[in-house]
Amino acid sequence: MSGRVLVVDDSLTVRMNLVDMLSAAGLPAVACASVAEARAALVGESFSLAILDVLLPDGDGVELLGEIRAMPAAVGTAVMMLTTEVEISDRVRGLTTGADEYVGKPYDPGYVIARARELVRRGETGREPAEKAVLLIDDSITFREALKAALEHASYRVSVAGSGEEGLRFAADLRPSAIIVDGQLPGMDGATFIRRIRLDAALRGLPCLLLTGSDDSGAEVHALDAGADAFVRKEEDIGLVLARLNAMLRSAAGQVAQQATASLQGPKKILAVDDSETYLQQVADALRADGYDVVLARSGEEALELLALQPVDCMLLDLMMPGIGGRETCLRVKNAPGIRDIPIVMLTAVDDRDAMIQGLSAGADDYIAKSSDFDLLRARVLAQIRRKQFEDENRLIRDQLSRAELEAVEARGAQEVAATRAALIRELESKNEELESFSYSVAHDLRAPLRSIDGFGLALLEDYADKLDDDGKQYLRYVRESAQQMAQLIDDMLALSRVTRGEFERTPVDVSVIAREVAGRLARANQTRKVQFITPERLAADADGRLLTVVFENLLGNAWKFTSKRRDARIEVGVTDVHPRAFFVRDNGAGFDMAYASKLFGMFQRLHSNAEFEGTGIGLATVQRVIRRHGGRIWAESVVGSGTTFFFTLEDDARYAPPPKTANHPTTGAAA
Repeated sequence: MSGRVLVVDDSLTVRMNLVDMLSAAGLPAVACASVAEARAALVGESFSLAILDVLLPDGDGVELLGEIRAMPAAVGTAVMMLTTEVEISDRVRGLTTGADEYVGKPYDPGYVIARARELVRRGETGREPAEKAVLLIDDSITFREALKAALEHASYRVSVAGSGEEGLRFAADLRPSAIIVDGQLPGMDGATFIRRIRLDAALRGLPCLLLTGSDDSGAEVHALDAGADAFVRKEEDIGLVLARLNAMLRSAAGQVAQQATASLQGPKKILAVDDSETYLQQVADALRADGYDVVLARSGEEALELLALQPVDCMLLDLMMPGIGGRETCLRVKNAPGIRDIPIVMLTAVDDRDAMIQGLSAGADDYIAKSSDFDLLRARVLAQIRRKQFEDENRLIRDQLSRAELEAVEARGAQEVAATRAALIRELESKNEELESFSYSVAHDLRAPLRSIDGFGLALLEDYADKLDDDGKQYLRYVRESAQQMAQLIDDMLALSRVTRGEFERTPVDVSVIAREVAGRLARANQTRKVQFITPERLAADADGRLLTVVFENLLGNAWKFTSKRRDARIEVGVTDVHPRAFFVRDNGAGFDMAYASKLFGMFQRLHSNAEFEGTGIGLATVQRVIRRHGGRIWAESVVGSGTTFFFTLEDDARYAPPPKTANHPTTGAAA
C-alpha cells in the first residue's frame, strides 16, 4: 500500500508512536507538531490520509480539517480525528466538519492501523497492485524466512505472521492475494485458521495453501476438508510451494472479484449508552481489550445525535435511563431507515422477564443483565456483528443480481453481450439460486414447528387458564404473537421464492378485472371500512396473469393498509398517457419520505414501524421481481401525509391507446 499519511499531534510521544506503527504497516508517514507545520506539508505534497489531534498549540484540529476539505489538491484525502476530546458534542463537531473517522484517546493501536489501512484502501479502489501480496503464517522463523526470501525473489510482496490469531488480523487489514499457512501453529492450528477465513464474508474468497510437516496419509484430506485450496508437505522443495501458489492464483483469477465487504476481523466501532459513568468505563475497557473502538454516550439523546452522523457496528443500550430511556431510544433507531439494521444489545440491572420483554419488544436484537462478567458481553457483541455481516452479504448478493438483471434487460436487442458480463450474471445467478433454495427449504421446514408453538400456546391458554396467573397468560400471548409474526414472514418469503421459481407465460389480460377482484377480496375482509376505488373499465396488457395478480395483491394491499387512518380513503388504478406507458396505483394515505425511496424495494426494508402499520417488508421486493420478470421497472412518488403513487411498466409497448374515462367504484365491505 503506497498511501502517505500526515500525522498532526503536539505530543512527541504520540507522533513517534503513530509514525512507527504506520511505517511498520507499510504506510509512510510525515509528522507535524502544529497547524502551521501541517499547512506547509499540505502545500508541498499530497496525502491519502491525515490523522489530526483536536487541541494543537497554534490552532484547532477541526478548523484544520475544514481547511483540508476546502483544498482542491486534497479532494481524495481521508481524515481521522484522534483526540482526548471524547464528549459526543466534540465528536459531532468533527464529523459534521467532514471527518471520515473519529477515535478517542486512549486508542487501540490495532484499531487505528486497521482503520488507516481501510481508509487508504478506499481511496485507492480500482488501482491495480504493482505486485501480488502473500500472507505467510508460520511459527518456525527458519522455514518462514527461507520461504519468504523465495517468494520475494519470485516478485511477491510478503507479510508474515507467527500465529493464526495474528494472521486473521493481518488478513483483514491487508486483503492479500493469497495465504500460505502452516498446519501446526501455537493456539489456533492451520485448519482452524482456514475455517475461520471461510466463515468471513470479506475473506472467504482468498486462496489458501496449507503446509504441513506431518507424513500422515490423511493430512491432505484433512486440509481440503478444512477448506484449503492446495496442500504441500514441508519436506517438499520450495519450488513446489511456488508452483502450487501460482496455480491457485490462476484459478482464483477467474472468480468473481471480492466485494468491499467489512471483515469480521476488521476494525469495529461499538456505541455504549449508559448513564452510569463507572459502568461505561468498565464496558469500554473490556471491549477495547478486544480491539474495538468504543464510543461512550451518557443518554439516549446523545446516542441519537451521534448516529445521525456516524454509523456503528453494534450498540449497547441501557434500558433504564433518564430522559429518552433505552426502550424509546431502541424504537427510534429501529424506525430510522438509515440505522435500523444496527444490532442492539439491551443492558439492564433489572434481571426480570418484564424488563427482557420490554427490550425485545422495542426491537432489541439481544438482552443481557449487567454484571462483572464481561466475557459473556463480548461474546454477545461478536455474535451480533457476525449475524449482521451475514445479512449484509446476502443483501449484497441480491443487489448485485438485481443490477445484473436490470443491465441484461437494458441490453435486450443488442447484437451481442460482453462475455465478461454474461459470466457476472451466471455467477451471481448461481449464488442466488443456492441462497434461494436454501432459504426456501429452511422456511418451508420452519412452518410445522411454528404451528406447533402457536397451537400448544393456545392449548395452554385454553386448558390451563385456571393454573396460570395474569403474567403467565400474557407471556403465552407474547409467544403466540411472535410465532404468528414469524409464520407470516415465512409465508411471505415462500411467496417471494415462488415468484422467481415458477413458470412465466405472457398472455393478453384485463388489468382492470384483476385490480377489481383483488379490491373486492380486500373489501370483504374489511367490511367496516369504506374506500373509494377508481379504475377504468378496461386496461389491456400482455402479462402473466398469475404474477400480475401478485403485483396488485401487494400494491392494493399496501394502499388499503396505509389509508386505514383516513375517513375519505381513495385508491385509484390507471395508466399514464405518455410513451412508454406506465400503470399506476395511487392512494391518499400516510405516504413516506422520498429520501428513503432507494430502500423501498429491498428485502425486509420498512419505512413505517409495526406500531404504525404492520408488515414484513417483503411485499414490495416481491412486486419488483415480478415486474423485472416482465422486462419492466417500478418506482414510486410520495408525500408524507398525502399519499403514494406506484408506477410500473410491463414492457415498452405502445400498441395500447390511452385509457378511456375512468369510472368510480365506491368500495365497502360488500362490493368492489
